Amino acid sequence: MSSKIKILALAGSTRNGSYNKKLIHVAALAATDAGAIVTEIDLSDFVMPLFDGDEFANDGLPGSAQAFKSLVASNDGMLISTPEYNHGISGVLKNAIDWASRKGDDEAPMAAFKGKAAGIMSASPGIYGGVHALSQLRLILTGVKVLVVPEQMALSGAGKAFDGEGALSNPELEGTAAGIGVALTKLLMKL
Repeated sequence: MSSKIKILALAGSTRNGSYNKKLIHVAALAATDAGAIVTEIDLSDFVMPLFDGDEFANDGLPGSAQAFKSLVASNDGMLISTPEYNHGISGVLKNAIDWASRKGDDEAPMAAFKGKAAGIMSASPGIYGGVHALSQLRLILTGVKVLVVPEQMALSGAGKAFDGEGALSNPELEGTAAGIGVALTKLLMKL
């Protein structure tokens, strides 16, 4: 059964060398080792216009938003790492969630997210590690009917936390990030 658990892993950053991309990779590897099939994506491959209700009403989902929504819908859960911008999640992540939450013709509201579970984390060069963004992300995901595991990680000092290979230099931090991937996988196996 564990081989059927599918997890979508993404960072709410499109920046090359993003700390959040590195952090989500650690959790994704651990989820894979725990028995999940993990698909890591880069939101820069899903360029979406800013959500506009009129555009959606007139034209439906743009192709990139539909592709992202389909990926969310086809997975059992998500691993998400977000940067913190002005005490909140990144605009690109919020925009992707907004587009993917739109109701299709033969769907219930928030169909792509309903019944999913997520593990969340954040990495920041600052001292708080993105803890404000995590609170906001948890609230948003809960609002779109996603069950968020209690474990989370706010990685401070992210600019010095990774080695040249992209792994966390501190084994305890590596274990915390990996633990979120494992916790999500174990939860999904029970659902």
